[in-house]
Amino acid sequence: MNEIKIDEIKAAVAGIYDRLVKFRRDIHSHPELSGEEEKTSAFVAGVLEDNDIEVQSGVGGFGVVGVIKGARPGRTIAFRADMDALPIQDKKEVEYASKVKGVMHACGHDAHTTMLLGAAIVLGSLRERLSGSIKLIFQPSEERSITGAKFMIEEGALEDPVPSAIVALHCFPEMEVGTIAHKPGIMSASSDKFRIVVKGKSGHASRPHQCVDAVLLSSLVVNAIHHIVSRRTNPLHHGVISIGTINGGMAPNIIADEVEMEGTVRALDPGARKKIHALVEETIKGVTEGMGGGYELEYSFGTPPVVNSKKVDAFAADAARDLLGANNVIELAEALMGAEDFAYFAEKVPGTLLRLGTGNRDKGITSHLHNSTFDIDEEALKVGAELLSWMAVKFLSKV
Repeated sequence: MNEIKIDEIKAAVAGIYDRLVKFRRDIHSHPELSGEEEKTSAFVAGVLEDNDIEVQSGVGGFGVVGVIKGARPGRTIAFRADMDALPIQDKKEVEYASKVKGVMHACGHDAHTTMLLGAAIVLGSLRERLSGSIKLIFQPSEERSITGAKFMIEEGALEDPVPSAIVALHCFPEMEVGTIAHKPGIMSASSDKFRIVVKGKSGHASRPHQCVDAVLLSSLVVNAIHHIVSRRTNPLHHGVISIGTINGGMAPNIIADEVEMEGTVRALDPGARKKIHALVEETIKGVTEGMGGGYELEYSFGTPPVVNSKKVDAFAADAARDLLGANNVIELAEALMGAEDFAYFAEKVPGTLLRLGTGNRDKGITSHLHNSTFDIDEEALKVGAELLSWMAVKFLSKV
């Protein structure tokens, strides 16, 4: 068997780079929200089929799983890319801006999908020289609380063949294109959601003493909740509580009897996660009942923290250094407070989530994730496809 060199991978990706740019721009122009990725899923399956890659569609919704089988038996490595977009109006003035009103690829999932398609094309062409298998997981519904990762796992995405490792890339616009960041251990936070209804007693605005003002109560609840992390939890156990919506009241001359608010809780430490949950309810109960009101609380535990395997992370970082040089591979000192449902895959299979630099200050590509002007330097498509391809070759070459 002829050994596959890194220069061969680079040349193969360079040969399809124009196609990858076209893929990415087409997906970017036609974004689909979580649970609605029908056209994106069909496009992905079509590219895989065109390259004679075994395809299973409809896994966990609109998920797609491809398998590239080498000429000889061996280990299996899996790669995961998410496909869904966000409910954001695209404000970029470029030809490939979203054509769907109020929907946009503002988190780079179009790029993730394209990079994995690029790796699939390259690795498919090399299968006769490979030992083992590569599993390609294209996931729907990463952005919503009922995650596609869980559904794909439940429907067998990690079975037949069972991977020994799994890796995902995520765009990171704060880093320049041509760089990679990694971190062994906890990489990102858990994400839980809550809904609170503060209950009072309505009445005329001129007679507040006969009422229980739910608007006033809700302001006290908001302030009290935001004291939980700063005063009730260990400052070394990072946590974030954010209230994103608040709605209530009927008219300016009526004291409201209900106010509803929704928010999220993020934590890196499992103990802190549980403690914050208990303290949220304790705090709401104390404030509302102490002022003569009441409350309802719905609290949903969502995505757990991403915990990167030290062994797989070290392997991935080593592969990145092969490709980009040691100076362009950064080990993060701290975890990130954003959540990622790649966590569910990493709970089942040793894995790592890498941050891929997609920014370019010289070109003015600096908008953050989930921003209405978010974009990437498309050279990152080349870097991502090269890295995924090289990781597969490197992993399968080891017995």
